[in-house]
Amino acid sequence: MYTEKQGLKVDQLLVDFIEKEVLPDLDMSPQTVWTGLSELVSSSTVRNRQLLARRDLLQAQIDAYHVENRDKPRDPEAYRAFLEEIGYIVPEGPDFQAETAGVDPEIAEIAGPQLVVPITNSRFALNAANARWGSLYDAFYGTDAMGTLPPPGGYDRGHGARVVARSRLFLDEAFPISGGSHADARRYHIRDGALLVDDMPLAQPSKFVGYIGHPKAPESVLLRNNGLHVELVFDRTHPIGARDQAGLADVRMEAAVSAIMDLEDSVACVDAEDKVVAYRNWLGLMKGDLSATFSKDGAQMTRRLADDRSFTAPGGEALTLKGRALLLVRNVGHLMTNPAVRDSEDEEVFEGLLDALITVLIAMHDLKREGGNSVRGSVYVVKPKMHGPDEVAFTNDIFTQVETILGLPQYTVKIGIMDEERRTSVNLKECIRAAKNRVAFINTGFLDRTGDEIHTSMEAGPFSRKDFIKRKTWIQAYENLNVDIGLECGLKGRAQIGKGMWAAPDAMAAMLEQKIEHPKAGASCAWVPSPTAATLHALHYHRVDVHAVQDKLAGGGRRAHLDMLLDIPIASYRKWTTEQINREVENNAQGILGYVVRWIDQGIGCSKVPDINDVALMEDRATCRISAQHIANWLHHGIVSEADAMAAMKKMAAVVDGQNAGDPLYRAMAPGFDGIAFKAACDLVFKGRVQPSGYTEPVLHERRLELKAQRG
Repeated sequence: MYTEKQGLKVDQLLVDFIEKEVLPDLDMSPQTVWTGLSELVSSSTVRNRQLLARRDLLQAQIDAYHVENRDKPRDPEAYRAFLEEIGYIVPEGPDFQAETAGVDPEIAEIAGPQLVVPITNSRFALNAANARWGSLYDAFYGTDAMGTLPPPGGYDRGHGARVVARSRLFLDEAFPISGGSHADARRYHIRDGALLVDDMPLAQPSKFVGYIGHPKAPESVLLRNNGLHVELVFDRTHPIGARDQAGLADVRMEAAVSAIMDLEDSVACVDAEDKVVAYRNWLGLMKGDLSATFSKDGAQMTRRLADDRSFTAPGGEALTLKGRALLLVRNVGHLMTNPAVRDSEDEEVFEGLLDALITVLIAMHDLKREGGNSVRGSVYVVKPKMHGPDEVAFTNDIFTQVETILGLPQYTVKIGIMDEERRTSVNLKECIRAAKNRVAFINTGFLDRTGDEIHTSMEAGPFSRKDFIKRKTWIQAYENLNVDIGLECGLKGRAQIGKGMWAAPDAMAAMLEQKIEHPKAGASCAWVPSPTAATLHALHYHRVDVHAVQDKLAGGGRRAHLDMLLDIPIASYRKWTTEQINREVENNAQGILGYVVRWIDQGIGCSKVPDINDVALMEDRATCRISAQHIANWLHHGIVSEADAMAAMKKMAAVVDGQNAGDPLYRAMAPGFDGIAFKAACDLVFKGRVQPSGYTEPVLHERRLELKAQRG
């Protein structure tokens, strides 16, 4: 049911939420909000449509170029000149420095792990917010981080002993003791403001920053290295501490320094009902009163936001540390509309406009209180799927208008620029310039970036198999260029420079081995799939001083070459066997189906889906996009026939059914293959070439709305 508000038709669910839950604690009238939204929609809709039309025009021109030159030798200079001629690549302006002000320390100063979590799940949202601190003992014990999982059954003392030994090895690396080792320590105590370990000082005494309890027998000791804290917890009554010669019961890591609450790729929000769930959780986080009650091991539990941490500094003064990650909110991009609000022409409004106003409005609750999310009075909005500097400029203007509507100082809202679309990558410096007073975050996202790479160059030829795409020249250029340009534009000390997700949540040993490359590359944050992964990834930031790496990179003047970035990962070797083709298509199909069936039938926007080798991978719309575009590309170039692709879809649907057999809410796709979820997955593949920028959202939203209407 819709209610008329200042020329807009607003779903009553959204009206009630705004007027009864959001506004009562703010000094603002409903008319201000609805008039502001109406003005925002009126002033921005035409420009939004023009920007989307510009995407389509450029894509048509690129398609025509590749069709005309498909059978000719590659000419990188001619290709680049063509992209410059049509305005896909814009002229790069003079050097400049970002001017973002009022940025919180978690963004400007501290390098560390970052979580991305679906905001529609309150329990997950709280887990992410509270992942600022995590147990290293638990992370080592409960995962394969040390090479093997613990034996089944109760606590295994042998495995536990390995955890303690491995943790003390970390302490020796990060906080060495002059003349001793943490492995041999029997007593930690404070004398004259200095930490002594068996009467020996730390090699770098300044790394001791606080404690709890009596200095002669502290309950905990607080250390800091490369900006991140580590807490040694002592408790001789604890089962672990009782068997430890120093009484060390746990090593607590400062882990997820920041977390992105996601309204985009990891959620399924197709109407007002869904949006209100998401907005309500964001409201709870911004007011600080969000809670989630659930059953675990037969007991009822309630989770809330963690309190700040209180310590005594070495000099005796009080020291307070944040107990929660700094929260950013990811809005949707410029493409999608949502039926939650309709304009005067009865058209759905652009969802990005709705998100911009409502998420910032809700964040005003945080701006009003002490000790909340931002201590600098800022709101952090990550804006995804922008294509080039004109779209970033549009985003900048949207938030300027939002600030005016809500009576906030200009540049209260800081934005994150997701470098995940090809036109943004090749124009990144100008994208940053377009938001130089707001930019607080840039990052690379391999999956969406690959999906856009395939769609943009769909007509150029068949792409390599997915594993080989990662090994091509363009990907390293893409990753390097993001850091290089970010540093050139003065983001060090003002913004996060981030890297993408570790997609295998159960493979922590591999993550520990490989993901250290992100801080080594100069990234001040990188995405991890869980609080446990954040705790383990924090080890990398103790081993790598990211600020020193950034200083070295900035001083060396490195800049990845644009022509490398434009090197399309078309397959040079195409003599694949039938078995190789089938395996690639089936692996893609399995990932698509495993994700889509939960998205459509259960409204779950992020899933752990086994691949063809039974390795569980985190799937969201970005991973779905690359898999769908890859099959669409091979279909278009005749690598696989429609009949064989459909056979693969049906075969893997049965496999996915088997993988979900224990889920009472799951609806099987086989043998009928006539359900909405299976049709949606097929649409993504067989209509993938004509989807805007290869995005999955239009198909998924349409099919999910169809299912919701069918269920009434």
